[in-house]
Amino acid sequence: MNRNLLSILTVIVVTIILSVWIISTQDAHDHEGNDHGHGGQDDHEEEMSRGPHGGRMLEKDGFMLEMTIFESGVPPEFHIYVYHDNKPVDPKQVMLNIKLHRTGDQVDDIKFNPQQDYLKGDMVIYEPHSFEVEVEARYAGNSSKWRYDNFEGRTEIPEPIAKAMSIDTEVVGPKSLIETRTFSGQVHTNPNLLSRVRPRFAGMVKSVRRELGEVVKAGEVLATVQSNESLQTYSVKAPIGGLIVRRDIQVGESTSDEPLFVIADLSNVWVELDIFSRDLDNVKTGQSVMVETLDKKHQRTGTIDWMSPLTAHASQSVRARVQIDNSDRVFRPGQFMRGHVAVAEHEVDLAVRQSAVQSFRDFQVVYAKFGDTYEVRMLELGRRNQDWVEVLSGIEPGTNYVTQNSYLVKADIEKSGASHDH
Repeated sequence: MNRNLLSILTVIVVTIILSVWIISTQDAHDHEGNDHGHGGQDDHEEEMSRGPHGGRMLEKDGFMLEMTIFESGVPPEFHIYVYHDNKPVDPKQVMLNIKLHRTGDQVDDIKFNPQQDYLKGDMVIYEPHSFEVEVEARYAGNSSKWRYDNFEGRTEIPEPIAKAMSIDTEVVGPKSLIETRTFSGQVHTNPNLLSRVRPRFAGMVKSVRRELGEVVKAGEVLATVQSNESLQTYSVKAPIGGLIVRRDIQVGESTSDEPLFVIADLSNVWVELDIFSRDLDNVKTGQSVMVETLDKKHQRTGTIDWMSPLTAHASQSVRARVQIDNSDRVFRPGQFMRGHVAVAEHEVDLAVRQSAVQSFRDFQVVYAKFGDTYEVRMLELGRRNQDWVEVLSGIEPGTNYVTQNSYLVKADIEKSGASHDH
């Protein structure tokens, strides 16, 4: 009783915490202009002025900078246009420095060189374009400074809320990536564990002791038969233990050469996979296989121990056999299966879980965690298997990223109105 009461109180507390957080974050989005903002938003987005090139305008005492990130046909880079009293200024007369403060205590220190009518940054502005921007400019002996937030794909989730939402993280790092191919197949009875029980002597069935579907032990009496020659009654016993999958016998009938019972020991079964010609060079005996039911509820690991030298006429496939333990009887002969065959193994510098990857704009991303802050990391992905995918670029080694319920982080960012604002 006390345990049930404690469970109910726990659910109530978690519900209250989640409700308060949802209400508070919604109020923040509605009334604070997305301050932890997604997409370069000030406290009052509607008041942010735009320049003739579509960039954010910074102004102080008549001196103005138009902040743009140019990415047409080139990697993203800052192009800054300068004005004084609404008139263009020769970029050669301006000294400019911009620092981008990113999550993880990273700072991009950008210097600028004058071009025809703008100042060009000396480094690529890599994704995500999410940072605190610190600007310092010198013109005509005066120094002007600004600081503003340009956030995208970012949200804040307090640790108690993240725990209640079961948002789990792991550290990204190297992985042994096993490359697999997936094939369809079917469960078959192991013929070495199948017994067809025939009478020793022709005669009449006097009794039947076991029924179809019953499990019997080796040596157990299945029926009794009266011999036609000696008129003696003898017992028909089970030669192996297993499941009676066929019973072809009735009291009073005469026996023949046909089996009276068929017993199958299903503690070990075969899974035969269909391998098509395009994969024959990759699949060989001795390779590890993970077989699973179509609903993925039951899985086993085995090894390919035989490949048929023949090709099936209809499907033009070759059968690959895997023997698997079935002592719990969860696999049934005739059942369709999938088999994931390990065809190669690669040591990769970085890999993330497939289940952690989400879509964001035109990117495949994971959500990096820095304290209570969660932010997208745009990934360039490489080789993959059923569980892991290689990361070629986009996240630093040792970074915590969300591995469970990442869709909740994505939903909160989308609720906040994520944008890609320059």
